[in-house]
Amino acid sequence: MGDDPVEEIARGAARRLAAEYGPRLETDVEAALYDRGGTRGIEQYDPVAVASLIVGIAQLAWMIYSDHRKKPRDVVERTLRAELRHQVYISPNSAQITDVIIHEIVQRMPDDQDP
Repeated sequence: MGDDPVEEIARGAARRLAAEYGPRLETDVEAALYDRGGTRGIEQYDPVAVASLIVGIAQLAWMIYSDHRKKPRDVVERTLRAELRHQVYISPNSAQITDVIIHEIVQRMPDDQDP
């Protein structure tokens, strides 16, 4: 992965989710990445809120992954799902976002992660 894996994961998720959330999603994710750690709040159903949600979940998922990166791919995927479910309220709307982010992380894992 590049210098900031959270950015790569969030951008990949935005590309995959743009068909459902609209063509501005990628731009909104870029804005949310720029504003990471800023003061902008999240409002439900707002495109900027979806972008912020993607970046927030990507950040948390990356931190979880970083603690488990040496484990086999299937263990990492199960751990990500369990930890995110434990730490984040995953509504039916955000479940797809979480699934896409987990997929983005797992597909970027080095091939030598599997036993």
